[in-house]
Amino acid sequence: MPNKEPNNNRSHKDLTDEELIRIIVQDGEPILYGYLYERYSLKVYNKCYSFVKNPDEAKDLVQDVFLRAYLKLKSYNPDKAAFSTWLYVVTYNLCTNYVTRDRKKSGSDDKKLDKKLKEEAADEDVDIEEMNGLDSEKLKLALDKIAPEDKALLLLKYQDDTPIKEIEALLGVRESAVKMRLNRAKLKVIKTYNSIV
Repeated sequence: MPNKEPNNNRSHKDLTDEELIRIIVQDGEPILYGYLYERYSLKVYNKCYSFVKNPDEAKDLVQDVFLRAYLKLKSYNPDKAAFSTWLYVVTYNLCTNYVTRDRKKSGSDDKKLDKKLKEEAADEDVDIEEMNGLDSEKLKLALDKIAPEDKALLLLKYQDDTPIKEIEALLGVRESAVKMRLNRAKLKVIKTYNSIV
């Protein structure tokens, strides 16, 4: 029977994310997943809420995120990204899919706006400093109007401070593609922001 006690008389709650994951995956200790939930559930809730704007839906999404992350835990690679980054990618992907499905059901006009913004976003360069001076409330409205995948990418990079290399590894695309997507997403936000009266 494997030794399930942490080394150096440390409590399980004092272990790093990676140490907890190793024990959960190798020793089959799913109960320890609760520590990861405690560490990240509020941040995940806030991210979900920023997409759906409904507390009950956000709570449901949090449960879905943690279930999905638990089921994929064996595929987590600490060499590619920190657990928090990996978990936020799972969160953003789930929220993006949820919002996209919801928009399709409601037949939203946001698709027309998004298509127009994509066409306009061709090759302009956007400096993040340009976004830093914007009104935060109006910026939140603009973020809610762009495509969920663009919003997720911007939040991952600028709210969660995820390095380009980690995004590259997590998305499975080259650095230049990540930078291009970020630039286009920033341009969409700025154009949407400017269209809000």
